[in-house]
Amino acid sequence: MKVLKFGGTSVGSAEAMEQVKSIVKSYTDQNKSLTVISSAMSGITNLLVEMGTKAAHNDETYKTHLLEIEEKHFTATKILISVREQGKTLAKLKKLLNELEDLMHGVFLLRELSPRTMDLLLSFGERMSCTLLADYFIQEGISTEFIDARNLVITDDQFGRARIDRNTTNHNIRKYLSAKEVVYVVTGFISSTAKGETTTLGRGGSDYTASIFGAALDAEEIEIWTDVDGVMTADPRKVKKAFSLKELSYEEAMEMSHFGAKVIYPPTLQPAFHNKIPLRIRNTFNNDFEGTLIHERTTPGDYTIKGISSIEQISLINLQGSGMVGVPGVSSRLFSALAREEINVVLITQASSEHSICFALDPKDAFRAKETIEEVFALEIQAGKIDRVVIENDLSIVAIIGENMRNTPGIAGKMFEAFGKNGINISAIAQGSSELNVSVVIHQYDLAKTLNTLHEVFFLSDIKTLNVFLVGTGLIGGTLLKQISEHNTSLKEEQALKINITGLSNSRKMAFSTDGLDIDQWKNILDSSEQKADMAGFVKQMKALNLSNSVFLDCTSSDHVVGFYKEILDRRISIATPNKLASSGEYDLYRTLKDTAVRNGIKFLFETNVGAGLPVINTLRDLLNSGDKILKIEGVLSGTLSYIFNNFQKGTRFSDIVKGAQERGFTEPDPRDDLNGMDMARKILILTREAGYKIELSEIDIEMLLPDTCMKAESIDAFFEELEKENDHFDKLLEKAENEGKRLRFIAKMENGKARIVLEAVDLENPFYALSGSDNMISITTSRYLERPLVVKGPGAGAEVTAAGVFAEIVSLSHFLG
Repeated sequence: MKVLKFGGTSVGSAEAMEQVKSIVKSYTDQNKSLTVISSAMSGITNLLVEMGTKAAHNDETYKTHLLEIEEKHFTATKILISVREQGKTLAKLKKLLNELEDLMHGVFLLRELSPRTMDLLLSFGERMSCTLLADYFIQEGISTEFIDARNLVITDDQFGRARIDRNTTNHNIRKYLSAKEVVYVVTGFISSTAKGETTTLGRGGSDYTASIFGAALDAEEIEIWTDVDGVMTADPRKVKKAFSLKELSYEEAMEMSHFGAKVIYPPTLQPAFHNKIPLRIRNTFNNDFEGTLIHERTTPGDYTIKGISSIEQISLINLQGSGMVGVPGVSSRLFSALAREEINVVLITQASSEHSICFALDPKDAFRAKETIEEVFALEIQAGKIDRVVIENDLSIVAIIGENMRNTPGIAGKMFEAFGKNGINISAIAQGSSELNVSVVIHQYDLAKTLNTLHEVFFLSDIKTLNVFLVGTGLIGGTLLKQISEHNTSLKEEQALKINITGLSNSRKMAFSTDGLDIDQWKNILDSSEQKADMAGFVKQMKALNLSNSVFLDCTSSDHVVGFYKEILDRRISIATPNKLASSGEYDLYRTLKDTAVRNGIKFLFETNVGAGLPVINTLRDLLNSGDKILKIEGVLSGTLSYIFNNFQKGTRFSDIVKGAQERGFTEPDPRDDLNGMDMARKILILTREAGYKIELSEIDIEMLLPDTCMKAESIDAFFEELEKENDHFDKLLEKAENEGKRLRFIAKMENGKARIVLEAVDLENPFYALSGSDNMISITTSRYLERPLVVKGPGAGAEVTAAGVFAEIVSLSHFLG
C-alpha cells in the first residue's frame, strides 16, 4: 500500500488534475494499492476564509466569493468529465454549494463566525475537490471510492487545531480501507469529533491526514506530491542556487520543518516517524524526478549540512536583571506563564551568567507575552531586580541543519566567519547538544543575504561568486570589464571564482541585475537603461540589494564618488579603487576610511594608486606586518616622467621629448599636469602614510622642473613655446650629468616621515640609473634590506596594467571573503 497526498496546486486546475490522474494510473497499472489524500483546489481555502469573514461582518459581497468557488469547480468539471457524465458530478457539487450557501447565510444573519463554524466552512474545499477527483478517476477507468475523512478520523473538540484520537482513528481506517481493492480518494485536512462535529487538523493538515492513514495502514511509503522538486537546500525564492536534497533523516526533516521548510509540516512526520514509514516529497509537474526521501537512516553525504532553513518573521524578548542570578525557578515561572497563555516559544538562549533569558516567538504573540511576563514578575520589576521587558521586532531565524554536523569541528566557526565577512550581525544564538542544528537570530533585512551566504559557504564552496558594483567605465573601467570578460571562464575553472557585474554606472546611466549584467553587452545595457546616473542612488540601490560578497569598484577620478566611501564601508562592502583622491586627500579622511574598513572586517584596497599593476603597497605592508622597519623609500613613480628622462639624451631637445610623449598619449592632455610633480607627490604621500607617518600633501617639498612662465602659460600651445625657451637649461643639466657618468631622474624620496620630490643625477650604482621606457621603480630600505634595498620595478602606468592591478585586487577579495 502506498499513500499519495496531492496539495492544492496539484489539484488546482483541470490540467493539474489530469497530471494527478496520470500519476495514479501509473501505479494502478502496476497493481499498486493506493490511498489518495487531496487538499482543496489552490486558492479555495483562502476564498472560504475571506467569505466567512465578510459574512460575519454583515458584508453581502461574500456572495461573490461563493460564485468564484462555484465557477472554479464547475469549469474544471466541464473539462474533465464527459458531457454524458458531468451532470452527476455537477449535481454533487451543487448540493455541497447549496449547503455552503446556507451556512454562509446563517453566519451573515448571526454576524458570528465561531471556530466550530469556521472548521465546517473550511471542510467544503476538500469535500468538493475530492468529489470531482473521484468521479474523474472513475471515468478514466480507475476503480475508485470517495471517502469523507470525517467518518474515520476522530478528534477532540479543539476546533482549528484538533488532536486526533489515534486508537479510534486507526481502528476505523484499518476496518474500512482493508475491505476493497480500489483507489480510495480521501479528503485531507478535515476530521470530526465523536459527536460528529466537523474539525480540522490545522496548517498542513492534509499532509497530516496522509501520515495518519499511512501509519494506520502500515504503508510501504507515503508520497507528498507538491509543486517543488522535494525538500530544497534552502528557500528557492530567496536562494536561486538552491537544489533538491536526495534524502533526509526523520530528525533532519523535523528540524527543517520546524524552521520554515514549507513542503513539510511538523505533525506530518510524527505518525510516520513512530511507525518508521518512509516519506517522499515529489513534484506533481515533474514526476520523473524522484524527489526527497525521508526515512530512518541516511547515508553520509557530500556536505557537512543538509539544509538551511529559516523563519522570516519573529520577535525577540529578553528578560534580564541582577535579581535573576542564582535564583531558582525563574525559568519555570517564565515559561509556565507563557504556556498558560498558549504562547509558543521558537528559540531559547541563556548566558551562563544567568543574568538574562532571551527567547524568540511569533510577532503576533509578542505584546501579549510582554504583558504576561511583566505581570508574573511585577514585584521584581518594581524593586528594580528585573528590567522592564523589551520587544525587538523585524527579526528572522536562520538555522543550519544536518546529522553530519555531529562531532565535526569548525561548522559554527565557518558559519560565523561568513557572517563577519559579509557584515551580518547576530542577535542571538542557540545550539543543542545533539549538534543537529545551529540557529541564529538576525535582522530580517539580512535574511536573503544570510541564506545566500551560507548556501555558498556550505553547498557551493567549489564556486565563489563576487557581486561587483563598478562606477566609472572610462579607459580603466572599460579595460577592466574587458579583462573580466576574457578571464571569467578561466577564473571559474582554475580559481573557482565567478565575477558578477551586479551594478554598473558611467557619467550618464546606471544599471543593476542580481544575476549579473551581460558583461559583453555593458555599453548597450547602459545606453538603453532608463536609470540616470546618480551616485547617491547607486549607493542606495547597492545597499538595498544587500548581496553577499559585495565589492565596490571606483574607476573614476571623482572626489564626489570618494565622498560615499565611508557610507559604503559602514555597510560592510569592501572597496578597491585606482582613484588616488581618498588615500592622498586629507590625512583624517585617509585614516577614517582605513579604520572603518578594519572595524567592519572588510578591505579598503588602493594598490593601483601608486604603481598601477606593481605590488608596491602590498609589499610595504608585508614588510611592516613581518616586523621590519621602513627607513627610506625612493621611487620614480611617474611613467610619464620616467619616459621623458629615459629618452632625454644628448642630441635630443627636452621640449621635443615632452611633445612626443604627449602625442603618444603618455601624458595628460596638458603635460603640465605631469611635469608639476603633483602626481608623484600624491604617490609618495600614500607610501609615507602606509609606512606609518602622518603627513599632508602640503608638507611635501616639490622641486619645480619648470619656471612659472611655462606653468602659467595661457594655453598648451603657449606652454610648448615657453618650454622651447628652456631647452638650454635642460641641455646644461644633461651635459653636466653625462660628464659625471650620471643620468637625470625625477625622484620621490621619503626618510623619517619627510617627503620631497627632486630632479637628481644618479650614477651607475644607483638602481634608477638603468631605468628604461616608461617603467616605474621603487626602492625600499628597511632594517632587513639595509645594504641592498628591496626594489620593485615594472610598468607603472597605462590602462592595461592599472586595470590588471584592480583585477588582482578583486581576486584577492574573493580569497578574503571565503
